[in-house]
Amino acid sequence: MVIGGIKQSLDLRKGRTMMVHKVVLVTIALVSPASLVAQAGNFTLEQALSAPFASDLTASPRLNRFAWAENEQGKRNLWIAEQNADGRYQSKQLTSYNQDDGQEIYQIAWTPNAENLVYVRGGDSEFLGKSNPNPALETAGVSQDIWLIAAVGGEPRKLGEGYDPVISPVSDLVAYIDHDQIWSVGLTADAAKAAPLLHTRGDISELTWAPDGHALAFVSDRGDHAFVGIYDLRAKTLVYLDPSTAKDDAPTWSPDSQHVAFIRQPGEPQPSPANRRTASPWSICIANATTGVGHPVWKASEGRGSAFRELHGTQLFWSEDNHLIFPWEGDGWLHLYSMLSSGGKAELLTPGNFEVEDVGFQDPKNLLYASNEQDIDRRHIWAVSTSGGKPKQLTKGSGIEVSPITAGHNLVVLRSDEHTPLRPALVDPQGNLQDLAPQLIPADYPGADFVKPEPVLFSAADGLQIHGQLFLPSNARDGKRHPALVFFHGGSRRQMLLGFNTMGYYSNAYAMNQYLASRGYIVLSVNYRSGIGYGLDFREALHYGRDGASEFNDIVGAGRYLRSRPDIDPAHIGVWGGSYGGFLTALALARASDVFAAGVDMHGVHQWQIPASWHSSHDPEVDAQRLKTAWESSPMAYMSSWHSPVLLIQGDDDRNVPFSQTVSLAKALQQQGVEFEQLVFPDEIHGFLLHRHWLEAYKAEAEFFQHHLLSTTESK
Repeated sequence: MVIGGIKQSLDLRKGRTMMVHKVVLVTIALVSPASLVAQAGNFTLEQALSAPFASDLTASPRLNRFAWAENEQGKRNLWIAEQNADGRYQSKQLTSYNQDDGQEIYQIAWTPNAENLVYVRGGDSEFLGKSNPNPALETAGVSQDIWLIAAVGGEPRKLGEGYDPVISPVSDLVAYIDHDQIWSVGLTADAAKAAPLLHTRGDISELTWAPDGHALAFVSDRGDHAFVGIYDLRAKTLVYLDPSTAKDDAPTWSPDSQHVAFIRQPGEPQPSPANRRTASPWSICIANATTGVGHPVWKASEGRGSAFRELHGTQLFWSEDNHLIFPWEGDGWLHLYSMLSSGGKAELLTPGNFEVEDVGFQDPKNLLYASNEQDIDRRHIWAVSTSGGKPKQLTKGSGIEVSPITAGHNLVVLRSDEHTPLRPALVDPQGNLQDLAPQLIPADYPGADFVKPEPVLFSAADGLQIHGQLFLPSNARDGKRHPALVFFHGGSRRQMLLGFNTMGYYSNAYAMNQYLASRGYIVLSVNYRSGIGYGLDFREALHYGRDGASEFNDIVGAGRYLRSRPDIDPAHIGVWGGSYGGFLTALALARASDVFAAGVDMHGVHQWQIPASWHSSHDPEVDAQRLKTAWESSPMAYMSSWHSPVLLIQGDDDRNVPFSQTVSLAKALQQQGVEFEQLVFPDEIHGFLLHRHWLEAYKAEAEFFQHHLLSTTESK
């Protein structure tokens, strides 16, 4: 806990409170300088986290230009790449934000003439329209603003406050959302001030222009139901498409701008639980954009695939040859299907035991997508016709490629590998990759010294096969026993990969695992049940989370796997993770302190029975049993067997996991007499916005494990 720049460390088993300026001072007192140097590896934590992370890749409608956001150690800026006269791409930074201030850049869009870009800066990109996070403690406050900047450079111009900007395909009008209302503003300097386009109810999202620019589709979420609305700019009229008690979303226009297709899920009086293998079947509807009259054109079958599972990004596509393309888990894997917009049988486009994500058009009749086909713990790019046929693999190898997008005939992706985080790269016809902005990598970035994570497969306590990645330090084969760490990702709908992850949070975690390996730890990153990438049955695992914490079997299996290895000291195994991974970290320490000697719990869930996660059945007996199961699935239910020391880390403006979860656990640990430390970031959110907070958190983690695992191993 930081008090006036001093961290408070509680050691209640010894009945005292230690005040130290830095935890590392305790470490230095226990470990000789020679030992510290020997274990420090060839690079610092600052260097390990120094490479930029790219996101929000987008292509211009003409001129073969690409744009994206870069996060360079907390300094976030807009970049573009454009072709020179010789056909080669040259990249440049457009904006000049030079502070680690916690203000994100996202929702980047090109104007139709490809001469300008619109983007959002500030706010919370995960919880749009909510209060604006201010982790840098700016006393003047912060805002969520929409900006316009020329592709040739210059100063950006503020268009208004809000988010979700979409640019008309035929004019200079930008529509966007502010305070759950749709606003519009012109792009020209002499345009009228921003003003509401219409007034309506509900949480507004998914603004989508008609191809001819005459109307705007949107979703109005009313809680237990949601409508797709159409606002006609010429007639200034609003119509809702085939309104019902269902939850409608993902509107997509027909090429002629006359109809809108959308996804319909049966409405529910209570929020649906996250773990669903089946549900009342969802469907696809088409409605007339003028009259609102609609009808279903396809419906999922009962059983597998009856519960809608969304893609990352756009959910529903309407091709120029009048095919509807959509995701479905009818065979137990998330695949693409295609059918004529007039109705009929849906054809499977991507058969096999793998999953797809990041779907978009390559051209009017072909799709691009990322998948883990033939490489289950990586991602590569594929293409397939909207009408069917054999998919074609466009990239392969030991890297990871996602977010495919084209401008003209040029394909660009975001790529990573075991050495370097996500970055934009051009893909040539042979599948070779050329980075668009290699100058962004710092000269002293130590990626070449990173170890290559090895894929492992081990058995959970109940026999389920679990995938993981093993980080072996350079001295792992010296015949000695080494301390080990288990890493649990959050989500739980996530998958760690054999390289830098495609999400910024887990890209940082991968770098941290590399740093820990450089300091002498053997690190096992676990893709536990309820994660993605391995099919519906694995993701919708029985009795997971609050319904029984069946993931504890995976915790036990990870511990057994590490203890069985001759290169690991079984008395010095630690565990760490964030969010859902923090829940599993706490569960491991509470129920298996005899296996896990120490842990770092970042913004974890510690008690499931809180109201925010509860979905009543309206049956008192059923609810009572579910409440009992939820409590028994929580780490807080096992405090009497928790003995291992733990470091708790969280920002107190966390919108994903209430800060009260850490407050409650800290109190329980204190009452139980368990040694713990805490690091709290005022006004920081779940996925830390400030780069310096990541550094501070990871430094505290490294020092904590140095004290509790590494130093005691060396003293033997």
